[in-house]
Amino acid sequence: MTRNWDEAIERIKDRIRSTAQQVGDSFPHWADPNTGIWKTTAHGDWTGGYWLGMLWLASRDEAGERYKHLADAVCKRLVSRVNADTAFKASTFYYGAGLGALLGGSKSARELGLAAARDIKHRFDPKLGLVPLGANAEEGSHVGATASSIDSLVVSLLLFWAARESNDSQMLDVAAKHTARVLSIHQREDGAFVQSSSLDVQSGEVLQRYTHKGYSESSVWARAQAWGVLGSTISCLSGGIDERFLAAAVKGADWWIDHVPADGISFWDFNDPAAPNTERDTAASAFMASTLFKLSSVAPCEGKRQKYKDAAEKTAAALVDGYLTPLGDDDNRPAGMLVEGCFNKREDSRPEDYVKNAELIFGSYYLFEALLMLSGRLQPSEV
Repeated sequence: MTRNWDEAIERIKDRIRSTAQQVGDSFPHWADPNTGIWKTTAHGDWTGGYWLGMLWLASRDEAGERYKHLADAVCKRLVSRVNADTAFKASTFYYGAGLGALLGGSKSARELGLAAARDIKHRFDPKLGLVPLGANAEEGSHVGATASSIDSLVVSLLLFWAARESNDSQMLDVAAKHTARVLSIHQREDGAFVQSSSLDVQSGEVLQRYTHKGYSESSVWARAQAWGVLGSTISCLSGGIDERFLAAAVKGADWWIDHVPADGISFWDFNDPAAPNTERDTAASAFMASTLFKLSSVAPCEGKRQKYKDAAEKTAAALVDGYLTPLGDDDNRPAGMLVEGCFNKREDSRPEDYVKNAELIFGSYYLFEALLMLSGRLQPSEV
């Protein structure tokens, strides 16, 4: 029997209301799991689009007009980042502006998203065969501005949407080339994804592949695996089925299902030898709950489709039952917080990201998206 997800959705909507009251004109980044108080950014960083995405999703219900007005107002504050030299702004503008066009019919959000996409299109490097991270990327100072990472598949999300929206064949070509190149560099033969790579700026040759946010250079960081499956899956939904992208998504999803703990919630890194006595990452698992459901709509056979749908439901249920704070919480925490998100536990991370157990705005977004799809309120092709 299919589970009723309505109560969990209401918890998250309650959290959206309390977050809107708390953050004002700022963008929520992560929140203290005990108090619910948000650490915010002034201009959105790479996570700000997920807050807007939650508002755009919430704007579709019967009381959604106020969320649409709020999202439109907040979205305009992203204009200063349109020309920022970072590939990661693609997530900000896809979820923050692209979804405004897709879900809210916002003309101003659409134009902002297209402007950011045009800027990213011109940052494509033919020698590298992809859009490099850029000098202002979150980890640009760590791995180099012309490096690449599996996270940069967010570029594909924005460019495929913008190419479709503007009928731009050149942008579509850049999106496809970027996706294919990033996947070819970062996916291992067994289906696992390596987070980062260093490339020769003249020849494009791959000099090194490694993980810089996980346990070790050779480990599988949970969020890298989730980024890889998410990016390849949405590229198929948005850009049209490409057998290369679909094969990467299937291999990556199968690897995840084969290696995730029995309860469906990943450790922060699959190779941390301290497991099971180490941090979980509910955000990476929320990525996968949403992505597995999307993949179930395009997987190549009925057996795979059912496998991914079942895994999505199992993961979402585990997140809701074990990590989503309830209404009337005994510890007086706000309802609807997805706790135990491991943003970054490495001491060389950015100070604003150094937190091992928090509510992460992007984890909350993907769980909300997953629950709306599982309940039938949202279709995989819509986002």
